Amino acid sequence: MEPAGAYGSGKAGNTNFEPIGFFTHPRTVLRLLSWVFSIVVFSCIVNEGYINIGSERLLCVFNNNADACNYGITVGVACFLGSLCFLVMDVYFPTISSVRYRRRAVLVDLAFSGLASFLWFVGFCFLANQWQATSPDELPLAQGSDAARATITFCFFSILTWALLTVSALRRLISGPNIALFSWQQLDSASGNARATTYPVANGSTIVTTNPYQAPPFTETLDPQKLTKPRAMAPAF
Repeated sequence: MEPAGAYGSGKAGNTNFEPIGFFTHPRTVLRLLSWVFSIVVFSCIVNEGYINIGSERLLCVFNNNADACNYGITVGVACFLGSLCFLVMDVYFPTISSVRYRRRAVLVDLAFSGLASFLWFVGFCFLANQWQATSPDELPLAQGSDAARATITFCFFSILTWALLTVSALRRLISGPNIALFSWQQLDSASGNARATTYPVANGSTIVTTNPYQAPPFTETLDPQKLTKPRAMAPAF
């Protein structure tokens, strides 16, 4: 039997889905924020991150460095798709009946979240450096300046959200199958619905238990006649 609460979720094989509990859970909120931040980053670069100065060639607003724009778009799209995949995984995670597969899912979450936070850190430093090196002459009428600042700002916010997701996955991995950590499921309802079972004892008292699979204690009713009946004595020679 798989232990309940393995790797931060409810009982293995549980198919009950609680939308309110799921979408108000801190891990889900962080994933949604990461999803929104990635949309802001790559949409700002795609829509206003390129300018045209007297030619048909589009130049990146970050110091005319095409690598800066390509890096922001690539990381943004990758984290956008990754956030969606992990949101779907969080929905179906309680239905996974194997602790081994749950551990693999948590390991993938940990690896991707750690890598994403590192990539956003590199992107923040790279884009901020390129934007600082951009001269006003390269941006007539400050074209794309607002989009560039928004891109750098939300890169910084993405570092925080993905770092928190990395810590969350690490704590789930450390907790293992013993502690239900960061679970959006209500595990107290299962224990609260357990019915108390009483077992009589010979002296007139009863034993109360909430485990329906617990066997009744061994009791033996003593017959008064057996206590008063004299034992047979062996003949003496």
